[in-house]
Amino acid sequence: MGLLTFVTGGARSGKSLFAEDVAARNRGPVVYLATMEALDEETTGRIARHRARRSRQWQTIEEPLDLVGALRTGDPAATVLLDCVSLWVANVFMRDAGAGDESPETFERVIAACLDAADGLLAEQQRRPGAMIAVSNEVGWGIVPADRLSRYYRDALGLVNQRFATAADEAVLLASGLPLWLKRRGRAAEQG
Repeated sequence: MGLLTFVTGGARSGKSLFAEDVAARNRGPVVYLATMEALDEETTGRIARHRARRSRQWQTIEEPLDLVGALRTGDPAATVLLDCVSLWVANVFMRDAGAGDESPETFERVIAACLDAADGLLAEQQRRPGAMIAVSNEVGWGIVPADRLSRYYRDALGLVNQRFATAADEAVLLASGLPLWLKRRGRAAEQG
């Protein structure tokens, strides 16, 4: 079973750069599993900036939804950098509840689907010998969103993040580019 590192924090907190540094320090091949889709000029630019700064030796797999399938296509011994969980959950929400007029029951089904998919991904990672670094946003610290879709998304991502953090060997919170270790190879709440 490969080491699982969970990296979370706010927007522009340095999560991706930190995760890329961790991946670069691992020996062997790296697979960058990207979940962002180029839907407009802004996302296209973000994708281009991420591509430009990472090693050209890394394999990139772009997959917005089927992360287990994507994991199975790559080298099982490779380090996988999953960037990011929050976009993956957003992709599931936009596919299954994007109209915004769904009932609470529909949203609860989408949350359950996100949790089932996260459990499946974490189980697949446990079968792999290679490490995984999973990046996600921490979105629950701000104001309560005004619209229902955003509130349910926030709830789903918080629950999915809990699953990743619980399963992780290491968990780190990034704030202003600085890491605060929440878990470090079995030792909880260690800074530095």
